[in-house]
Amino acid sequence: MEKMTMKAYAVKHKLSLFNVVKLVKSGKLKSETVTEEGKEKVYIIADEHEVDTLKETETIGSHKKEEIELETRVSQLEAEVKVLQKEIEALKKALL
Repeated sequence: MEKMTMKAYAVKHKLSLFNVVKLVKSGKLKSETVTEEGKEKVYIIADEHEVDTLKETETIGSHKKEEIELETRVSQLEAEVKVLQKEIEALKKALL
């Protein structure tokens, strides 16, 4: 187990500092607050096993979000196709 600052953790794991702060505040990362020179610093207690599971959950979450976005886009396109088919039928009837 290794202690590192949030910035060092973000650099090491190629995450944004904002995402690291969110993970700490949500409790997904173990951390401890230490007062140094009158300032409070947050140190992350890094465990390699936790990092692997965090990356897996983040990718799963992003895949689900992407899948939901694609499903909504498909449903919108299907509705648009139905409208266009009705317009085509109306134009065919008008020509005959």
